[in-house]
Amino acid sequence: TAYEIPKRDWSSDVCSSDLMTAADRFDLTGKVAVLTGAAGLLGRHLARGLAEHGAALALCDVDADGVRSLAAEIGQGATAHVCDVGDAASVRATVDAIVAAHSRIDVLLNNAATKTASLDAFFAPFEEYAPETWREVMRVNVDGMFLMARAVGPVMRRGGGGSIVQTASIYGVVAPDQRIYEGSSYGGRPINTPASYAASKAAVIGLTQYLATYWGADGIRVNTLTPGGVATGQNDEFQRRYSARVPLGRMAAPDDLVGAVVYLASDASRYVTGHNLVVDGGLSTW
Repeated sequence: TAYEIPKRDWSSDVCSSDLMTAADRFDLTGKVAVLTGAAGLLGRHLARGLAEHGAALALCDVDADGVRSLAAEIGQGATAHVCDVGDAASVRATVDAIVAAHSRIDVLLNNAATKTASLDAFFAPFEEYAPETWREVMRVNVDGMFLMARAVGPVMRRGGGGSIVQTASIYGVVAPDQRIYEGSSYGGRPINTPASYAASKAAVIGLTQYLATYWGADGIRVNTLTPGGVATGQNDEFQRRYSARVPLGRMAAPDDLVGAVVYLASDASRYVTGHNLVVDGGLSTW
């Protein structure tokens, strides 16, 4: 559906930039931010951070109860949208509903990812990895990014511009050190980083670079957020081994990513596009 999108006057923003304080540049008041994977652990923290900086949120997730609960918790006019990002029809219907509810889209945080329906299949050794599991990962981690960006980009163009932030992973930049997984577990089961995850996150970075050049003339900035390992319940042995590889000596906490997202979403990064902002405690410098 083609809606009339109120167009933002970016040239006016540039002319008035000398009047803005540093704090003003991080203010998201008046901006509509779409967040996919909102009901996940990282998504919830990012949603709260965007809301604290004034954004009106359109929260998307396949987890209906989770996304509705989060919208109710945040308030401030946040809307909940049940969306399967790997399904083109679901994405189109969701974006239409968001524009109908909020009139515009200024920020897209393309954040949804999956470990698939079966953790046993997701963490299987490379030599035994099922093609069906590979495709299930790619359907969300890559296809979902493509479909959401494809649907939101034209809305941003009609509105005069916007910011797209796509979540990758440090393992889309460097290979995992297999030694850290010795004796490591999550939820009582052995873990690893499968090739499907690493390949999908590397693809996110490539898609970001493409879209940054494709939509640059339309005032749409596209950047990647690349988190390092986030502490989300891994056992002590994993955290010890991983932290030993990090110059800052620890894994990330979910809140460590919030400032980076607000920066990329806001006018504080108005001249930044095609960039991969790595928030990994220095791991990739070694």
